Amino acid sequence: MIYLDNAATTKILPEVIESMIPYLTDQYGNPSSIYKLGQDSKTAINNVRKIIADAIGAEETEIFFTSCGTESNNWAIKGSAELGKKDKRNHIITTQFEHHAVLHTVEYLAENGFEVTYLPVYEDGIVKIQDVEAEIRDNTCVVSIMYANNEIGTIQPISEIGEICKQKGILFHTDAVQALGILKMDVNKLNVDMLSMSAHKLHASKGIGALYIRSGIKIPNLLHGGGQEFLRRAGTENVASIVGFGKAVECAMSKMDKKIANVSKLRDKLIDFVLKNIPKARLNGSKNNRLPGNVNFSFEGLEGESLILLLQEHGIYASTGSACTSGSLNPSHVLLSIGLSHEIAHGSLRLTISDLNTEDEIDKVIEVLPQVISRLRSMSPIWNDELIDYVAKQHAKS
Repeated sequence: MIYLDNAATTKILPEVIESMIPYLTDQYGNPSSIYKLGQDSKTAINNVRKIIADAIGAEETEIFFTSCGTESNNWAIKGSAELGKKDKRNHIITTQFEHHAVLHTVEYLAENGFEVTYLPVYEDGIVKIQDVEAEIRDNTCVVSIMYANNEIGTIQPISEIGEICKQKGILFHTDAVQALGILKMDVNKLNVDMLSMSAHKLHASKGIGALYIRSGIKIPNLLHGGGQEFLRRAGTENVASIVGFGKAVECAMSKMDKKIANVSKLRDKLIDFVLKNIPKARLNGSKNNRLPGNVNFSFEGLEGESLILLLQEHGIYASTGSACTSGSLNPSHVLLSIGLSHEIAHGSLRLTISDLNTEDEIDKVIEVLPQVISRLRSMSPIWNDELIDYVAKQHAKS
């Protein structure tokens, strides 16, 4: 098996599993209990809190564990909106190509009296700083822009956007689920007030995430019912998964420079081959300003789902886009936001590489991919140059 869908989830590292086992067996105490078995669990949680805080340049008391990145996004945005509403500020700024954990959250708020501005991201998939500044109003309560896109991997100018928000006195949140452990980050240099994280994107288990909230920012709680997480997030902590989260962050930080170099090399080898050897192939998003392991292509004249299924026959696992929308028949909203037509957006392929992948695996993809695309195009009633050119011209007119 060649697994190239690491933006969807990652394989849990053996050392992460090993770190979790004691908290799934003998060390099962409730962290809220005052006796030693419980306090040992609490100590383990606080150790991980420090690991994650150190990884992003934060304080330990600014890290709050959640169930996932989606919960972190909901808490940050809904909390900021509720806080802003008290000051009669009901305007939210985000982008057209956020993860649905953000888009559906702001849609919910729009149905409940808030105004939402969706910034364009242009052909390269990058927000323009001047667009953010131009859309800020007196009643803007929060700006939420993802650190790196989950489908096309483009990295946003977070620090510059954060500086604008800081000058205007507006809360700034970033969804960094795809960036933690993959890119170097410092919340102070990024000028962010809140930052969402998820463990299963960096070789830890599903069902655990975290939210960084800058000290002094008192957004309302999303969950109520107990005094956990400094009275900010109720619910008995998922101790074993938190411990695994910490181990995964430690592993990622210990070899980050080497990982970035190796994964970027594999990414660039794949991109260069496809663009030079497969006709009517397009790289989606900026070629340079993207995540080390993200590759997203569109191939004219075929359907992405068919491509995924044929690649699977060769033992290659990939996706057409976000795993959270895999059941939808609609083309990716991310690809539409960068200007692709519906026809071309349907022929997308996302290959996301981790440090567990090898050059031999990438070579296998390079061997198989042209064959699979040629096979699909040979069966396609729409694959001919005249029709492709016609579709492109019609899209340009519209």
